Amino acid sequence: VTVVRALETYVTTTNEIRAFDGWTNKFIFPPYKFSIPDAMVTNFHLPHSTMLMNVAAFGGYENVMRAYKEALEQGYQFGTYGDAMLII
Repeated sequence: VTVVRALETYVTTTNEIRAFDGWTNKFIFPPYKFSIPDAMVTNFHLPHSTMLMNVAAFGGYENVMRAYKEALEQGYQFGTYGDAMLII
């Protein structure tokens, strides 16, 4: 999620990454049209977190919430050292 945010911060209008050294204030939440990534591997982030908002923007809110419901039912671990998912 952090890498995706960085990529989206430094993408040009022609969908190329430009070199930059600095901070970002990019805040990604649904709806958002991503320019660079077409897949994402990410953890199951904690509810109400900004990282979960980013994932929901990428994978679609309903799809991500269904995945989270299944993860809860199956006992997946959330947070940085928890289970992960692939969104294509």
